[in-house]
Amino acid sequence: MALINYVTQVQFGDGSIALLQDECTRLGIQRPMIVTDEGICQAGLLDRIQDVLARHATVFDQTPPNPGEGALRAAVALYLEQECDGVIALGGGSPIDLAKGVAVCATHPGPLHQFAVIEGGLARITSATAPVIAIPTTAGTGSEVGRGAILILDDGRKVGVISPHIVPKVAICDPELTLGLPAYMTAATGMDAIAHCMETFMAPAFNPPADGIALDGLRRAWAHIETAVREPSNREARLNMMSASMQGALAFQKGLGCVHSLSHSLGGLNPRLHHGTLNAILLPAVIRFNADADTMVQDDKLARMAQAMGLPVSTDVAMAVHDMTVRLGLPTRLSELDVTSAMFDTIITGALADHSHKTNPVDASVDDYRRMLELSL
Repeated sequence: MALINYVTQVQFGDGSIALLQDECTRLGIQRPMIVTDEGICQAGLLDRIQDVLARHATVFDQTPPNPGEGALRAAVALYLEQECDGVIALGGGSPIDLAKGVAVCATHPGPLHQFAVIEGGLARITSATAPVIAIPTTAGTGSEVGRGAILILDDGRKVGVISPHIVPKVAICDPELTLGLPAYMTAATGMDAIAHCMETFMAPAFNPPADGIALDGLRRAWAHIETAVREPSNREARLNMMSASMQGALAFQKGLGCVHSLSHSLGGLNPRLHHGTLNAILLPAVIRFNADADTMVQDDKLARMAQAMGLPVSTDVAMAVHDMTVRLGLPTRLSELDVTSAMFDTIITGALADHSHKTNPVDASVDDYRRMLELSL
C-alpha cells in the first residue's frame, strides 16, 4: 500500500519573507525562537527576519554543520527558558534540521536517540511537537518541506528523526535570500538537490506524484545550476534552483537509497564533510549499481532521467553527473576529502544501519557498498 501525503503550506517567490509575521499569527506563535547559524547572522539575513516580526524573537545562532546532540540540548534549554511556543528555522539544512529536533525534544521527554527512526522513534513523536516555520537560505536540502531531520547522536551515529509531525507547518521559500550564496556552496547545495531528485525517483515505492515532482525538479536543477554558480545574481536561476530543492524533498516520501546511507554514515564519521558534496561524489557509483534493478529497467528510469536532463535517452547518466560535478568545480573523489580505504568498514556498518539503505532499488550487501566506495575513492 502506498502513502501519498503533501502537507506543508509553501509561500514561494521573491519577497515572500514579508509574510512571516502573518504566518506566525495564523499558527498562533507568539514567542518564536529563531534557529540559525553565525554565517546567516553575519550575512545580515537574521536582521531581515527580525525586522518582519512584530516582536523581538529569541535567537539560537550556534548551529554547527551537521548538528548533533550537544547543539540540540543547548537550543532546547534556551527554548524552554524563554518559554517559546514555536520555532523559526533560518538557514540551510543544518539549522532547519536542528529546529525540527528542538520542536520534538522541547515537547517530548527523553533523549534524542529514542526519536531516531532506527530506534522506533516514529511512534514516539506526537502532535505535541512545536510548530516549525522553515525559511531556507540555500537551494539544496529541501528540509523546509521534509518529514525528517538528520542529526548526530553522542555516540557518533548520524540518524534520521522522521515523522509527519515534524514537517514544517509553513515553508517560506524566498529566492532573494540565496542571491549572496557563494559559488562553491551554490554548486554543492545544488548537487544535493539533484541527488535528491534522482535518488528518490530511483526508489522503488509506488508514488507517481512523487516521481513527477522529482523529474521536474531534476529538469529545473540540471538546466539552471551552472548559471546559478556562474551568475549568482541571476534571479531566474535562483528561483528554479530553490524550486528544485523543494521538489526533491517533496518526493522524499518515496525514500532515498545508497547515496544517502553512505553520505549519512560518512557525515557521522566526520561532521565537517559537506552532505551535498558527498552526494555528488557518490551518485555516479550508486546509479551504476542500481542500473539493472528490476524497477529501474521496467520503468525505463535511466532514460526518463536523461530526458529530464535534456540529454539523449542513451546517455550514460552516471558519467553525465560526474562531468557536471567537474564543471562546477566540486571534488569528484572521496580521497580529495581525506577519506581512505581504512575507513570503509566503519562507513559500511553505518550505511547498513541507516534508514535510507532500506529504500534503495537493490538491497546492497557489504561487498556492494565496498565496490561503490572503491569506485568513488
